Amino acid sequence: MTAPSPVIRDPGQRAVFCGLTGIVWLHRKIEDAFFLVVGSRTCAHLIQSAAGVMIFAEPRFATAILEERDLAGMADAQEEIDRVVARLIERRPDIRLLFLVGSCPSEVIKLDLAKAAERLSRAHAGRTRVLSWSGSGIETTFTQGEDACLASLVPELPAPLAGASPDLLVVGALADVVEDQFARLFDQLGIPARFLPSRRAALETPVGANTRVLLAQPFLSDTLTALERRGARHIPAPFPLGAEGTTAWIRAAARAFGIASEVVDGAIELPRARAHKALARQRTRIGGQRVAFFPDSQLEPSLARFLKEELNAQIVEIGTPYCDRRILGPELQRLDGLPIHEGNDVNRQLDRVRAARPDLTVCGLGLANPLEAEGLSTKWAIELVFSPIQGFEQAGDLAELFARPLARRDRLAV
Repeated sequence: MTAPSPVIRDPGQRAVFCGLTGIVWLHRKIEDAFFLVVGSRTCAHLIQSAAGVMIFAEPRFATAILEERDLAGMADAQEEIDRVVARLIERRPDIRLLFLVGSCPSEVIKLDLAKAAERLSRAHAGRTRVLSWSGSGIETTFTQGEDACLASLVPELPAPLAGASPDLLVVGALADVVEDQFARLFDQLGIPARFLPSRRAALETPVGANTRVLLAQPFLSDTLTALERRGARHIPAPFPLGAEGTTAWIRAAARAFGIASEVVDGAIELPRARAHKALARQRTRIGGQRVAFFPDSQLEPSLARFLKEELNAQIVEIGTPYCDRRILGPELQRLDGLPIHEGNDVNRQLDRVRAARPDLTVCGLGLANPLEAEGLSTKWAIELVFSPIQGFEQAGDLAELFARPLARRDRLAV
């Protein structure tokens, strides 16, 4: 085994979306929850544009916008929140879990939303539970909104029944189709598995000393810490991206439950073979291509491992907003010593990428168009978060997300 990849701290200006963006996939995942952002018109435009839900579709998110009288101190903000929440719950009695989500205007930062959530939970006891978390861009990056949301759930989860057998908790929002595939695989292996967040009754998932935690996303540091405080134990593993990443992820869970490797081989033989076949079609396109990652979603080390290990790509640089070695240790072991640049200064990385001229640059929307204008092919990092990419059956789709911009570049070449 090679030494783990070194992590180089490179703090500076970043160019990523704020944590509010997580509401875009969380509101679809937790079906009986509602996300009420306390923020500005900019917050409302961000969420509405990114989620793309029509107003008449009764979405499960909204923004309580600070008006001029709030900014002038003419209204009591806490009373305004109470009024808005009461009106919302009266109109939408199906809401069982309400998240108050903070944002970055200074007037919102001054508000104690945790206290407001406690007060509102008491006021609406037996009908709606109210929790709070921050999606402020000052405190969180793009995917840390999901981490903050799930971490706020953990203290509210019940303890397991006395004498309950160990079970597996898969943590991190997954597309329903991916969750169903993993649920079938764990059932086939005889591992009792649950998922956090669950689609409904998100506050009914028991957690305790008999819980074994398998992360499905690498950006859940605070959630993992909160689960460990409840006595749960983490199963370190690479993330389920590609055929080999998914194999290693499933094997790690199986080892924790004492499942024989022959049983695992039998369960994953067919889906793993399908994943390898799908990847072989893309390897001729991606193999040998030079790829650079700007920091965006914290998926970057896992995606780089997938491209290098399973598609023979050459990794020029891996930038990531934050690298938690507890979580990413197994990925760092498989990167052959490639350095990870943590919290990259965007200007210094732009200089390095312009000098290296990679075949493909994975970056945020704000950097993609300028780099395309300079003749560099780009891939929007956000698409890799919104798309179902985990698991055996999605391995080919994940590879295709990287192959498309390369194919477009070749078609446009003169």
